[in-house]
Amino acid sequence: MRVDFHRFSLHRQTVSAVCLFFGLFATLAAPSAAQSRLNRPVPRYLQPSTPDQQAGAALLREVRASGPAGDYYLEFELRVLPRRGDEVRIPGSLWGSRNSAGPVTRLLLSGTREGEVFTSIERRFLVQGGPRPAAWRWPAADGTSTVAIDDGALFAPLAGTDLSAFDLQMPFLYWPDFIYEGLTRLRGRPASTFLLYPPAAIAARRPELSAIRVYLDAQFNALVQAEQLGENEKVLKSMRVVDLKKIGDQWMVKTLELRDETTRNKTRFAVTAAALGLDFAGGLFEPGSLPSVIRAPEKLTRLPE
Repeated sequence: MRVDFHRFSLHRQTVSAVCLFFGLFATLAAPSAAQSRLNRPVPRYLQPSTPDQQAGAALLREVRASGPAGDYYLEFELRVLPRRGDEVRIPGSLWGSRNSAGPVTRLLLSGTREGEVFTSIERRFLVQGGPRPAAWRWPAADGTSTVAIDDGALFAPLAGTDLSAFDLQMPFLYWPDFIYEGLTRLRGRPASTFLLYPPAAIAARRPELSAIRVYLDAQFNALVQAEQLGENEKVLKSMRVVDLKKIGDQWMVKTLELRDETTRNKTRFAVTAAALGLDFAGGLFEPGSLPSVIRAPEKLTRLPE
């Protein structure tokens, strides 16, 4: 189904699911010294008076603190939809939880796209979200080791798709330097809008990224769209919620769309099965465990395409 917030009461646990299922305290900070003010977008205040920045900070704190009830497991397809060429589908699995550092995700991709060719090469990733994000991948170039993904590789495509470790982390929700722009309308719904500025480490590695604009549904405070902005606020990449699904008493995202606005290529993250309210062993989310094979839960709810 298409996203229609009029048709259901969105539980706040859905917020983390909206953030690709992957999450405390925010303060307004001075601009990063590594980011030129010439490349710093000016906020577009959406009301005659400047929006209440403390109220905006409270909204972000609420999003950061929200999460699904218990651990969860998803099976999904990454549908790679290039502007030119054939569609490629890459199956995958995702284990999600929350630890003392924030949301954490283990991802398995059962293949990779090389040009327009699909090859069955398995890749595994561990992504730690929160105020101190980190990411790892297996295997490394030697075919056996687990290696950390540094800031320079955060934006690199995973397995030839438009999905990146940065998309999984969503670290911008924790960036302390932001402006609350106020309320606007997005696809017919009121949305709280934020302009978030990258910290020094990200600005130094990716100087073309000037900010990220985030839209939260104003009624339910749920993320519905995020845009990576470049020079003159040109959208470099966007992520939007396409549709939702209710499993038991929890709503979860069924489909997300990632779009490279430069190439016009798209990748859709479509959930095909899910198990919620689980309890995983903590070692599952240690970098050293990535070489280990993890079995899927026995009981899954299958989601029709």
